[in-house]
Amino acid sequence: MFGGLSMTELLFILAIALILFGPRKLPELGRSLGQSLAQFRRASEEFKRSWEEEILMEEKRLSASAWTPPASPSGSSSEPKGDRES
Repeated sequence: MFGGLSMTELLFILAIALILFGPRKLPELGRSLGQSLAQFRRASEEFKRSWEEEILMEEKRLSASAWTPPASPSGSSSEPKGDRES
């Protein structure tokens, strides 16, 4: 159910939290815990997204630097033969 915790374990944890924090403070703690988890999730998604963007930019940079124009054969050239300097 909740990461491998059984219902008995969840009730035990809730009872201990109720004893430690009291009935007035418990909803406030739950709300702040939920907000913290949501903020952590957003931050981790943002980190993941920026990491993937960096990887894509690095792959593009590497593929652009690895590309070289094909070498022309040694005997042929795109210049007309009459315009060559001897």
